[in-house]
Amino acid sequence: MKISKESWPILIVSNQFDTRNDESFRLRELAHELETEHGCKIVPCLSYEDAIELLLSRTDFGALVIDWDINRTNPAAKHSPASVLSAIRKRNPKIPVFLLTDWLEASDIPLEVINQLTGCLWKTSDTIEFLAGRIERHLVKYVKGLYPPFFGKLIDYSEEYKYAWHTPGHMGGTGFLRNPSGVALFKFFGENIFRSDLSISAPELGSLLDHSGVTGDAERNSARVFGADLTYYVLNGTSNVNQIIWRSIALPDDVVFVDRNCHKSLNYAMVNADAYPIYMKPRRNRWGIMGPVKLSELSEKSVAQKIKKSKIIPADLRPKTLKIAAITNSTYDGVCYNVKKLKRALEPISDNLHFDEAWYAYAKFYPIYDGFFGMTQDETTPTTPPIYVAQSTHKLLTAFSQASMLHVKNGGSRKINPDELNEAYMMHASTSPQYNMIASLDVATQMMEDSGESMWKDVIMMAIGLRKTVAKIAAELKSRNPNDWFFEIWQPRKVKVDKEILNFENVPTQYLATSQSAWILNSCDDWHGFEEIEDGYAMLDPIKLTFITPGINPDGSLSEMGIPAAVVTNYLLEEGIVCEKTDYYSFLLLNSLGTNRAKQETLLSALLHFKNLYDANAPMEEAMPAFTQKNPKYKGIGLKDHCRAMHEFIKERKMLELMHKSFDLLPDQAMKPTQAYRNVVKKNVELVELKDMFGRIPAVMIVPYPPGIPMLMGGEVLNKKSKAVFDYLKARESFENKFCGYESEIHGIEKIERDGKIRFCTMCIKQ
Repeated sequence: MKISKESWPILIVSNQFDTRNDESFRLRELAHELETEHGCKIVPCLSYEDAIELLLSRTDFGALVIDWDINRTNPAAKHSPASVLSAIRKRNPKIPVFLLTDWLEASDIPLEVINQLTGCLWKTSDTIEFLAGRIERHLVKYVKGLYPPFFGKLIDYSEEYKYAWHTPGHMGGTGFLRNPSGVALFKFFGENIFRSDLSISAPELGSLLDHSGVTGDAERNSARVFGADLTYYVLNGTSNVNQIIWRSIALPDDVVFVDRNCHKSLNYAMVNADAYPIYMKPRRNRWGIMGPVKLSELSEKSVAQKIKKSKIIPADLRPKTLKIAAITNSTYDGVCYNVKKLKRALEPISDNLHFDEAWYAYAKFYPIYDGFFGMTQDETTPTTPPIYVAQSTHKLLTAFSQASMLHVKNGGSRKINPDELNEAYMMHASTSPQYNMIASLDVATQMMEDSGESMWKDVIMMAIGLRKTVAKIAAELKSRNPNDWFFEIWQPRKVKVDKEILNFENVPTQYLATSQSAWILNSCDDWHGFEEIEDGYAMLDPIKLTFITPGINPDGSLSEMGIPAAVVTNYLLEEGIVCEKTDYYSFLLLNSLGTNRAKQETLLSALLHFKNLYDANAPMEEAMPAFTQKNPKYKGIGLKDHCRAMHEFIKERKMLELMHKSFDLLPDQAMKPTQAYRNVVKKNVELVELKDMFGRIPAVMIVPYPPGIPMLMGGEVLNKKSKAVFDYLKARESFENKFCGYESEIHGIEKIERDGKIRFCTMCIKQ
């Protein structure tokens, strides 16, 4: 494997670079020798303070050389070489670190410092060539050790410069060079991505289909790091992970237990399995934030009643235990389940447990999440069911898009047979896997093993810092004027620290970053808005930031003044800030590995700017020029007036109330979701306008964004029981006709224009 030593610079920390003495002369000689004779790049640093700042912001150093004597020559230095060592070792235990000293000073080096060193470099004793050679040797060894099993082998293979007579057709990128458009693509991505885009015909890289060779080694390494008994890499998204899990378990006419708050891919998996579903109904609070299902819904008695009440499950197919129970963990807004409590509840009633943790792959790597993720280490009894976890490694870890993992933990008496599971895997896996995606999963694993806890501590500390800043701004504005406003974040208002109750913004960040109890949802608290919450059953994920806009009173009614979140997020979009999700009076931002303080300061500045524009009732063309140019009907209207008009419409049409009611009901089932889909395949469906839809049976899911949760499943009836769904969709149709530019995405709804109006339609089964 070739190592580009220039890409892994050496940080030399010393204040002797510019002085005129023998030590500084030899230091400059050492730097020159490394650069000219060994092809290394040197980054000089004059103080321990600057070194710590560099080490906090950069992770590309290949070696570190620290002058032990800076404090002797600069008594004003605030830090010591020991503090620099401590800072780097917390983040990177493997990087080679050398202490630059002399024989006289060596006796003063504490043992705890020596234990963290790769070695000492004597300033005056050894030759410059010898010192440079030692540093370069350790740098190369360190960099080679950074490549996990698959990624390292992929690099080795791509560097062998073989003539390929197999797919892919571009053959290492040369195929693109036959046409200018191809050249443009080649230049944009660079040669390496094409040289490593290989065919399954490369035997050195093993096989993803039978999990052999170095590919299988990478998967087994991921299983160990993520706490699973078995891990498979899936290259077409967690949607397909869900399909694989269900394909390996559920058969036609099995009864399955599904969280209504689940991703549509899980519903499609149920369609493919031809199973009979019964549903768990999640809570929702006054802002429309989705919470956990009631623990009581998971009891044997409750499940038996759901099966008995089902209008589609025949009496002779009512099972004693469910085939599989599937739960979303965490929810979109970051509500995470206590997995131990879930397991104890579901163990007697379900043969298999499935946690869709698409947005939650990092939980294993920071202690605050202990006990609240699917691969949690827990006692296993003979009746403990196997646990399957679907993770989008690409969403909040560092894999390429669509690169996901399927993790399995064996049950107490039931061990998953990999060969049997692999049959389902091969039904959904391509025989032409993308090797760069495999490498990204391999590297994401290595990153988490090497420094997952320190990286996620940074992410969480940064998220908490933003949470506290927003709370402080809101509190300061209220202290000046009780009628003033600012955005809030959905989070505890007060936290118990030892025996003292403190406002959230006054709690030490370190305490919030390390205390799980600060984030637990309990029945004695009202900040979360979920009624009858079970103590210790759920927690809020600190990195998922749900901003609350004015408009909703504590009792859930709409207040006199309101700022719909869609206006705010459209404004933020013009400021170059893209939000993850927008609801009626809340919007979600994700604090992740890619977040930095500059992004946070930009966000705060934009939110304060929006407030100033709103308070001044600035014209829309000034506040949101690009949006207004696309939607000229808003020209001349003030931002506050625009928000007021939208808020009044939502209030008058009871849109929030109807949405709550829609998600608080389980519609009547006329048939299995599979039967509804078969009608689509048979062409026994017709597009029906919303005004004519009452009493009809949609053949497809109806999933509004926000919040991305099914209101109706295919085969459920839009009748009197589910009238709230009909009324909500009518209100939403009217809203989008009145407020152009704020159209929502509703899966299952086709939008046609007739007589200058948007009409909602959906595929219904022919009568």
